[in-house]
Amino acid sequence: MRYYLDSDTLFVRGAFRAASTGISGGIRSVATLFNHTVPADWSHAEPAKEIELIAAAAGAGRDVLGLLTAVPIRNLCVLQYDFITVFVTAGIRQEPAGESGAGTINIIVYSSEGMEDSALLETIMVATEAKTEAMLAEGRVSGTPTDAVIAACEGEIKHQYAGRITGPGQRVRDAVLKGVPEALRRYESGTIKEPAFFIYSRFQGEHWVEWSPHNCPYYPCHFPGQACDFCYCPFYPCKDETLGEWSESLTFGRVWNCSRCTLLHEPAVADYLIKNPDAPLAELVRYRMQQKK
Repeated sequence: MRYYLDSDTLFVRGAFRAASTGISGGIRSVATLFNHTVPADWSHAEPAKEIELIAAAAGAGRDVLGLLTAVPIRNLCVLQYDFITVFVTAGIRQEPAGESGAGTINIIVYSSEGMEDSALLETIMVATEAKTEAMLAEGRVSGTPTDAVIAACEGEIKHQYAGRITGPGQRVRDAVLKGVPEALRRYESGTIKEPAFFIYSRFQGEHWVEWSPHNCPYYPCHFPGQACDFCYCPFYPCKDETLGEWSESLTFGRVWNCSRCTLLHEPAVADYLIKNPDAPLAELVRYRMQQKK
């Protein structure tokens, strides 16, 4: 899975089995997921056509599942909890009488561990339940008329079930409970300039941590002058043993360890990936070798 922002759109690329409750949704194999911000005065007459146009402009054809929102994509919250990554945009317009008006809460859930189709559908249920739980805890209505969820996975099937007490379900629920209120606060503040990235950490107790490249207390974690645009590698776990290695974990068994890899911290390589977000890992390795000649 790879994700990046392009103007008003979050693109998530890969080889997915996915289910969507959005326009032109359903369950099928696709290579692209996206969440696109439409203008405030956008007409809702042909949302399916809008999705087709966005996909065509991105060179994705019809091999997509897409969502639309009026929330600026810079208000995006990305939450990573082990093999689960959740993307949330959220906005609710308050009416003068205090009742919630139109708005959209879009959620994309990705699992790097494969799921049965039934588990993907369960994932949508869990994400929706968690969204409602989060909204009610905030003293708000449970959602909006246009909310949508995409659940997607890659890899060998490991999960037949994804209910809230399963491994995937528990992670999805926790990420959505954290992500929806954070996304609403970012949208309603009106001052946010860039997406937020949260990671579930077990260091000094289990908790969510918001990572920021600004004033990072661990800089430099690799070498002075390193690039920090990709602190959390979009290729993880790449399983390329020239870059990392398998290590034994006391809690999770074998895990991919890339602590010694500096590929995406090298400024030239990081800049190349920013300019070419679809570049595969092998292309970046070749580019680094060219730069060192």
